[in-house]
Amino acid sequence: MRVMLLASAFNSLTQRVHTELREAGHIVSVEVAHGDDDALRTAIGRFRPDVILAPMLTKVVPEDVWSQHPVLIVHPGPMGDRGPSSLDWAILEGQPRWGVTVLSAVEEMDAGPIWASVPFDVAPVGKSDLYRSEVSDAASRAVHLALERFASGTYQPVPLDYSRPDVTGTRRRLMTQADRRIDWAADDTATVLRKLRSGDSQPGVLDAVFGAEYFLHGACAEDELRGEPGAVIATRAGAICRATVDGAVWILQLRPRKVPGGPATYKRPATLVIGDLLADVPEVPVRPADAAGRDTWADIRYREDGAVGWLEWRFPAGAMSSEQCERLLAAYRKAAARPTSVLLLGPRRDFFSNGIHLNVIEGAEDPAFESWRNIVAIDDVVEAILTTTDKYTVALLPGNAAAGGVMMALAADEVWCRDAAVLNPHYRLMGLPGSEFWTYTLPRRVGTDEAQEIISSTLPVNARQALALGLADRVLPGGPAEFEAQSLAAAAALAASPDLKAMLLAKSRRRVEDERTKPLVAYRAAELEQMHRTFFNPAEPHHALRTGFVRGGPGVEPANARQLAVLRETRLLVPLPVHVLDRMADLVEPMPVSAGTVIVRQGEPGDCVYFIASGSYRVETDGRHVNTLSAGDTLGEIAVLGSGVRTSTVVATTDGELLQLSGDSFRAALAGDPLVREDAEELARSRRETE
Repeated sequence: MRVMLLASAFNSLTQRVHTELREAGHIVSVEVAHGDDDALRTAIGRFRPDVILAPMLTKVVPEDVWSQHPVLIVHPGPMGDRGPSSLDWAILEGQPRWGVTVLSAVEEMDAGPIWASVPFDVAPVGKSDLYRSEVSDAASRAVHLALERFASGTYQPVPLDYSRPDVTGTRRRLMTQADRRIDWAADDTATVLRKLRSGDSQPGVLDAVFGAEYFLHGACAEDELRGEPGAVIATRAGAICRATVDGAVWILQLRPRKVPGGPATYKRPATLVIGDLLADVPEVPVRPADAAGRDTWADIRYREDGAVGWLEWRFPAGAMSSEQCERLLAAYRKAAARPTSVLLLGPRRDFFSNGIHLNVIEGAEDPAFESWRNIVAIDDVVEAILTTTDKYTVALLPGNAAAGGVMMALAADEVWCRDAAVLNPHYRLMGLPGSEFWTYTLPRRVGTDEAQEIISSTLPVNARQALALGLADRVLPGGPAEFEAQSLAAAAALAASPDLKAMLLAKSRRRVEDERTKPLVAYRAAELEQMHRTFFNPAEPHHALRTGFVRGGPGVEPANARQLAVLRETRLLVPLPVHVLDRMADLVEPMPVSAGTVIVRQGEPGDCVYFIASGSYRVETDGRHVNTLSAGDTLGEIAVLGSGVRTSTVVATTDGELLQLSGDSFRAALAGDPLVREDAEELARSRRETE
């Protein structure tokens, strides 16, 4: 089917659905809803979807859209649940079980006929973690079931009926800060945790700390520390600990309340935001090995079971600051010195890593210097993993990873992914050339050509696609708890395997051979030279892209924006998904032409296509004027899709510009969409007949 994904952002769930539907053979387009209804209508007209699916939508679908096209809404609540704060209420109320429902868009919000509904158990975690894990798993199953039923042509969605016993939801209002407000003098620890978790990662919980207003983000229980309710009693690893009436909680990040007319604010580790006001608050560290057995905040833990060690981390949003990388390196060196043979690396759930900490960098006094410090620190971690030859290292990805986080995982001997994980193995969206030894590890795994293809693309890949590409070695099914159990069992079997000694010997020999061919220091130096140039050159697009990402601004246009605009206005290409056009925009070569230039000549071989950006072009067949082409038209496609011989001569009658694309790239783009290829071949046939 032709499926258009309509979403408020290309978020983790939308990316997962996108990869899975493409993997299932559907033709998928993504349209980000910015509130421009006319642009949405134009996009629908271009793509001609069989169904529109909204995995994450915060805006109302126009009536003329849902009345003329099937529109399925993914709602994070059980059947009958309605409203914009579904997950927030589930967490605040301590609901043990919740659900995801796929329903038709109708005039009344979340009240349409139901196509599918899948329940899930609510884990005691923050809203964003729950969303990326249990909610995402249930949504994936619900989406596939709904589309299967839709494709059957016989299934009738079930009207919402509150008299049915399986319709357990209700209509709920928008949750406000008043609902989340913490009464430190009265709320027990469990209540405080539910309130904090219900607001994670947005909108946070508004509160006062040292007399200033902040939104609190991220929460963890504390099993030992105690103090006066509401007081900040300790700090650890960037977090602050506040006492409750019966215990204490850790608050991981703060976001200052925005001043009217002031700049946008953003989250950072709590201790960085508060700064000197914490001078009299004690730092209470905990060793990774001690933290493993406690109910307390620790972003790094270590545990052992026989010959298997597990260095576990939990960095909010997967971002790794300089300070976090430096502590992780120290913990890794201690773990690597332990008498184990298999070392697992990664969190128990949610993000593996997304690379350097853009928010911390944005808030630094000198962002360029902090960027440099951060990339050097994460490179140190990666190098330590790469040079460990007496242990078999395994990167565990129970959740998503991106950019440098993916490359850090590739430093391990094997990568094991939960089947729900989505990887974004590229740096391009942040305008970075990349580091983390990717120029060594990625070609080593997938080959040089495929590595370049992966790094230049901006498309996510799911765990199964990563396995096929060579980015992963195992894909394990189930939720986070099942992934952990299977990983531990597989690691124990690996440690007990009679083949492990030979595997370690082969690993050590390969490291020596690779070092002889090209030392790691050479890869690192070449990558860091480019990163240094990017960080310290204010004209580089990365700086605006980082600021736009952190503060929610527009950032800067991508380098291929002009080419993409031309392709989107090319009549032959209008049904193609944006991600295909984006890839084509990277491949086309701008070609200025002067009046009188012969673009193609009848009878000559031809294996490239030209998309007209500007100018006028005269088409002649056997010396006879048969057509005139201009912006939005295509020339040369007849030969590329047919005999390979030019059927006409085309001459520029004015100055103009063309975008040239190789025949192979053009055919590859059309191969993914039979409807577009059919249109192109029909156009070629009609042009042959008229010219």
